[in-house]
Amino acid sequence: MHKNLDKIFSSFSGKKEEVIPILQEVQEELGYLPEEALRHTAGFVGLPYSRVYGVATFYARFHLNPRGRNIIRLCCGTACHVRGAKKVSDKIADLLQVGVGETTANMNFTFEEVACIGACGLAPVMTINDKTFGKLEPDKAVNILEAFDETGEGDQP
Repeated sequence: MHKNLDKIFSSFSGKKEEVIPILQEVQEELGYLPEEALRHTAGFVGLPYSRVYGVATFYARFHLNPRGRNIIRLCCGTACHVRGAKKVSDKIADLLQVGVGETTANMNFTFEEVACIGACGLAPVMTINDKTFGKLEPDKAVNILEAFDETGEGDQP
């Protein structure tokens, strides 16, 4: 891991103002921000580990745990909520045996709930990676996930 980090750090000067772009590049390289990478970054920019950890946990785009190959984002905004997103969420969590924000043991899926996807006309709606699936019902969501293979391919039934 240190070789990867050192390569990333080589394009920065080590100023504390560079923490966010450094963390972005580290996460891009490693897929998440493990504790060792946060500690190494803190040393590089001359900040306490707690400050770098604080930055990493403040921004929702940073992840401290490994993520699955496929990211499921279920909208829980007003339109989706009213049209049954909670039932869909419960069904997905039950099928995958994970809670919201968790990753399946086989690293195939990470399940997230988001405030809005911006497709209210399709409510309730979810995305898997860059594919959008709308007008969901619990069983329809299960069919989509079961059709979704590990390469990230899946079609809306």
